[in-house]
Amino acid sequence: MRTGTSSTGSTDSTALLTDHYELTMLQAALAAGTADRRSVFELFARRLPEGRRYGVVAGVGRALDAIEAFSFDDEVLAHLAEHDVVDRATLDWLAGFRFTGDVWGYPEGEVYFPQSPLMVVESSFAEAVLLETVLLSILNHDSAIASAASRMTMAAGDRPCIEMGSRRTHEQAAVAAARAAYVAGFTTTSNLAAGHRYGIPTAGTSAHSFTLLHDTERDAFTAQVDSLGRGTTLLVDTYDVAEAVRTAVEVAGTDLGAVRLDSGDLGVLAHEVRAQLDGLGATKTRIIVTSDLDEHAIAALAAAPVDGYGVGTSLVTGSGHPTCGFVYKLVSREGADGAMVSVAKASTSKASVGGRKYALRRRNREGCAEAEVIGIGTPPEDDGDDRALLVPLVREGRVVGREPLAVARERHERVRAELPVKARQLSRGEPVIPTQLIGG
Repeated sequence: MRTGTSSTGSTDSTALLTDHYELTMLQAALAAGTADRRSVFELFARRLPEGRRYGVVAGVGRALDAIEAFSFDDEVLAHLAEHDVVDRATLDWLAGFRFTGDVWGYPEGEVYFPQSPLMVVESSFAEAVLLETVLLSILNHDSAIASAASRMTMAAGDRPCIEMGSRRTHEQAAVAAARAAYVAGFTTTSNLAAGHRYGIPTAGTSAHSFTLLHDTERDAFTAQVDSLGRGTTLLVDTYDVAEAVRTAVEVAGTDLGAVRLDSGDLGVLAHEVRAQLDGLGATKTRIIVTSDLDEHAIAALAAAPVDGYGVGTSLVTGSGHPTCGFVYKLVSREGADGAMVSVAKASTSKASVGGRKYALRRRNREGCAEAEVIGIGTPPEDDGDDRALLVPLVREGRVVGREPLAVARERHERVRAELPVKARQLSRGEPVIPTQLIGG
C-alpha cells in the first residue's frame, strides 16, 4: 500500500508519526533474526487517572485509518536515509512494509478500567512494534477527551452539550477532540473540519466582537436576526444583560431561539433571565450558558433554568487529565521451539502481566456491571451474564472493524447505563467496578 503526497509536498503516510527508537529496534531485530517472531502486544492502562471512576474508549476509527496509511513511501524513505535513522537493509525492508497482522480491541464508545486490554496486536515483532507510538498517541488523546466528555454529558442529563474548544488546543487536536466528544454524547461542535470529516453537526452564531462592531447592541441584534433568522442565539452579556434581553425580544420577537450567557454568576443570571424572558412572552426562548464550564460547573447548574452548555477549554484538555496513561507492552512472543511464550516486565512500579488476554464485563441479573474480568488463556463459557469486550478490528492486515460514528455514540450511551449508580458521582473515588485478573 502506498500513499501519495499532498499539494504542499508533504506525505499522507502516518509512518513518521512514531518515535525514532521504534525503527532502531526494528533494525537490530532484523540483524539478529528475531524480527519475524510472532508477537502479541497489548495496549492498556495500569490505572485510571487519579480520582476517575471509569474511562471511555475513543479514537478507534482514527487508529484504523492510521494503520491503513502506515506505509513508507519515497518521501519518507528519503528522509530516513538522509538523516541516517536506519541502515540500507532496514530501508529496503520498510519499502515493502504493509501491516499483515490481526488487531482486536474494545469497540469505540466502550468504557474501560485498569488493565483492560483496549487493543491487542498480533503479528510479527517487526510489524507490531512499528505501530506502538501512533496507536498510543491517538488512543491516549481521544480517550482522555471522551472520558471528560462523558462526565460532562452525564452531569448535563437531557440538556445538550456543545463542543467549542477549537481555540484552546492544537488545530488538528481540536478536530479529534470534537470527534471524541461526540462519541461521548456531545450533540454539536463549533469545529467545521470535524463536521466535514466526520459528519458531526456544527453550530455557532456570533461572538462579542460582532456586537462591538456595531454602533449599538440593537444594531448588532438586528443584523444577526436579519441574516440568520429569529431562531438564532443572541449573546446578551456584552453590556447590561437585562437591557440586552429586552432588546433581543424587541428585535426578534417572542420566537427568538435562544440567548447566551458567557460571564458572571451563571446560575443567578439564568434565573433572572428566565423570569425576564417569560415576562416578555418569550417562554420558548432557550438559555445557553458558556464560560469555562467543566463537569462540576455543569452539575452545579442542574437546578438552574439552563437549556444547554457550551464547553471549551476543560473539554479539550481532558478536564485535568489530558492523557490516559495507556502503555503498549509485549505480552507474548514466539520461542525458539515455535511455541508462544508469555513475557512481562518485572519492575515493581511498572510491572505488566504476560500472556494474551481476554476481557469480559461481568453483570448481575439486572444487567448492572459488577466487574471487569481479564483472563489469560481460554475464556469461560458464556453464562449469560458476561459480555465479551474484544472485537476484531483488523484481520490479516485488512480493516474489518470500521463503523459509523453514530454506532459508537449509541454504544457509549448503552454501556454507560450498565454502570452502577455511583458512576454518576463526580467526586474523586476508586473505579466504579473492580478488575478481576484470572490466570495471572
